[in-house]
Amino acid sequence: MTQPPKTPLHPATIAAHAAGQSDPDTGGVVPAVHMATTFARAEDYSLLNADNVYLRSHSENTRMAERVLSALEKAAETLLFPSGMAAVAAVFRTVPNGASVVVQSQIYWGTTAWIRSFCERRGIDLHEVETADPQALEAACAAHKPAIVWVETPSNPWLRVTDIAGAARMAHAVGAKLVVDSTAASPVLSQPLAHGADMVMHSATKGINGHSDVLAGSLSVNDTEAPIWQMIRADRDTAGAVLGPMEAWLLLRGMRTLPLRMREMSRNAMALAEYLSDHPQVESVLYPGLPVHPGHATAKAQMSGGFGGLLSFVVRGGAAPALRAVGRMQVFQRATSLGGVESLVEHRHTIEPHTGIPEGLLRLSVGIEDVDDLIRDLAQALGQ
Repeated sequence: MTQPPKTPLHPATIAAHAAGQSDPDTGGVVPAVHMATTFARAEDYSLLNADNVYLRSHSENTRMAERVLSALEKAAETLLFPSGMAAVAAVFRTVPNGASVVVQSQIYWGTTAWIRSFCERRGIDLHEVETADPQALEAACAAHKPAIVWVETPSNPWLRVTDIAGAARMAHAVGAKLVVDSTAASPVLSQPLAHGADMVMHSATKGINGHSDVLAGSLSVNDTEAPIWQMIRADRDTAGAVLGPMEAWLLLRGMRTLPLRMREMSRNAMALAEYLSDHPQVESVLYPGLPVHPGHATAKAQMSGGFGGLLSFVVRGGAAPALRAVGRMQVFQRATSLGGVESLVEHRHTIEPHTGIPEGLLRLSVGIEDVDDLIRDLAQALGQ
C-alpha cells in the first residue's frame, strides 16, 4: 500500500521528537549515549560500521544533535564545536593571510577581542563597522572587498538589528561570505540562511542548550560543497575541535524544549521591556520587540514567534544606582551568560570597562520564571 506523503513538521514537533531519532536497539524514545572513542574492525580489517572509525570524527551523539539543529535552522548541514568561540575561530581560520574582513562593531566582547588578536597575528585587515547602518556596511564592503562579513543580530548587549538580506546582497556583490551570529535569536526565532546568509553561527551554550550546563557552538550552511565549508569540516576533524558524547546528548535533550523556552522567554522579555520603558529610574530600554526600537521593523521582518530573551536597559545616574539595583535583586541571579531557564543580570561596564558600554547599562537574560515575580524583583531593586 502506498504511504501518504509526510506532512512537514513544525519546529516544536521536530524539537520534541529529536527530529525522529530514538534508540533503535532498545526501542527507547530517548536516544542513548555512545561513549566509545574507537570502533572495532572485522577479521579482514574492514569496518564493522562504515560510519565509525574514531570518536573525534565519528560521534553518533554529535550527529544526532547536528541533525536536529539542521532541521530547526533549515540547513543542509550543521557542525558542532566544543564552544561558540571554537566555531568563531573555525570560520576565521579559513581567511588567507593578507585578506580583509568586515566585522560588526560593538558585538559580544569575547568575539571582538579574539578576532582583533587573530587578525593582528595573521596580517588580516580588520574593519569594524556598525552593520545596522546599511550605508556604512555597503561602503565598507565596496572599499575593502572582504573575504568574510560577520554580523551579530540581535547584538549583545546593544540589541542592534542588522538586515540580513541586505547584508547578504552587499557581501555577495564583492565576493564575500556573510556569516551571522544568531545566538540571541536561536534557530526558533530566526533562520538567517533563508534570508541569504552563507553560514549561521550559534553559541549553543546559550538558548539552544538552555540549562547552563553545556559548553558548545555550531555552524550551519546550505552549500555543503563550498570551499570554505570543506575547509572548516576538515579542520574540525583533524584539529580535534569536537564535542564530547555526553555534552552532545545534553545538548540534544535541551533542544527538545527549545521552542517552548524561547516562546516563554520572549513573552517575559517583552513584558519586562514594556515595564521598564515606563519606569522613572530607567533612562532607556534596548529591546527590538519595542516599536520605538530603531531596528523593530527589520527584526519583525526576519524574526518570528518573538524577539528573544535578551534585553538591556540603562539606569539613570550611572554605575552607582545600577550596581545598587543589581545588588538588591533576588530572583535575577548575578552571573554572565544568557539563554538559560533562569533569569540573569549583568553589569556590563564592570566586565567591559573600555568598550563604550554605558556605566548604567544592565543586561538581562530573561528566563522562564513567572513574569510577575520578575517584575516585582525589578521594582524592588530599582526602588519602585
